[in-house]
Amino acid sequence: MSIFSKILLLRCAAGGGGGTGAYRHYSVPAQNHLRELLSTQLANIKEAGTFKAERIITSAQSTEITVQGSDKKILNFCANNYLGLANNEEIVEYSQNLLSKYGAGLSSVRFICGTQDIHKQLEKKIAQFHGREDTILYASCFDANAGLFEAILTPDDAVFSDELNHASIIDGIRLCKAKKQRYKHRNLDDLEQKLKNDSDSRLKLIATDGVFSMDGNIAPLARIVELAKKYNALVFVDECHATGFFGATGRGTEEYAQVMGEVDIINSTLGKALGGASGGYTTGPTELITFLRQKSRPYLFSNTLPPAVVAVGLKVMDMLLSSSELTQRVQSNTQRFRSAMTKAGFTIAGENHPICPVMLGDARLASKFADEMLTRGIYVIGFSYPVVPEGKARIRVQISAAHTETDIDRAIAAFIEVGRSLKVIQ
Repeated sequence: MSIFSKILLLRCAAGGGGGTGAYRHYSVPAQNHLRELLSTQLANIKEAGTFKAERIITSAQSTEITVQGSDKKILNFCANNYLGLANNEEIVEYSQNLLSKYGAGLSSVRFICGTQDIHKQLEKKIAQFHGREDTILYASCFDANAGLFEAILTPDDAVFSDELNHASIIDGIRLCKAKKQRYKHRNLDDLEQKLKNDSDSRLKLIATDGVFSMDGNIAPLARIVELAKKYNALVFVDECHATGFFGATGRGTEEYAQVMGEVDIINSTLGKALGGASGGYTTGPTELITFLRQKSRPYLFSNTLPPAVVAVGLKVMDMLLSSSELTQRVQSNTQRFRSAMTKAGFTIAGENHPICPVMLGDARLASKFADEMLTRGIYVIGFSYPVVPEGKARIRVQISAAHTETDIDRAIAAFIEVGRSLKVIQ
């Protein structure tokens, strides 16, 4: 018997027999310490009213869902399903067909044996949709943001980031060695001063969300582009909450700001409006995309998107390239909700975007409000610190093209009823 086997037997005996007992005995002191530390922090989170419980959905993602513990249909107003395509029958059928043809997955990264013809087709369609030269796919936009800055920026470069950018942009920038400047939220005087003070960087990159997901407000992209030209900088925009449904034809923030084609690098997701599955991408100049295929770590060391997910992206792209009907519908629904809620006395943050934050301020109130809405058949979630700043808790309502006018009006009526009962409105 080897010395390793003898030690293992001794540990099993000390732990009362069995591998699991041995593990428990061997790791108890450190693990107990970890449990104590985390339990204290969890108790503090619950005491502050910011604990985030996960409701369990027992149906497909749609405008009507069922949740665990109830068979009643509930109207869903908190998904990123902006175009209502997450359970579209045509998309599901197309995905099933490609699943049968191409299999469940590639078991590989792209450069080894993980690239199928459908991956290249989807990259081409995305580039066509955005009017760009090429596209690279990732497992998520979080990965796309993690893989961009580190790959292209060096200590000789500088990146200028809006202070309220998404966590994935912040984390991606942290990974790179460029000089990091954070400018005040949508404050272009602050951004310009920082650009002006940087006189020796090899590359300057301005990084911003197109639409800021917690507040539903929009980057002043036209003026950012002007500053970029003035100070010879590049512009990067994360379009996760814009692609497919924002702007006249769903081309996102640069279309809304009337600067089509003037953003240098666009990152976005397939996991929100574009079918709601998963996947992200970077689209831009050919040289950039080719370089990322050589250097971007999340791309090089993560499995390829599975064929069924690629199929969803392909079908949605075909739909968006042929029609803007769904885009126009979600915009109409958004105007209906925002107008009625404002008239009722609620404070709705953001601009004319399907993200409609109903501002409440207090974390406990936001949680209570969401629970009361659920009893009335409306599924919304309270957002509080650390997802949003302290004192700025809200219900983030998200409008979909699949919502009917009756759905919208029913949600508004429930908001008014709960708002009055909790003394949020008169």
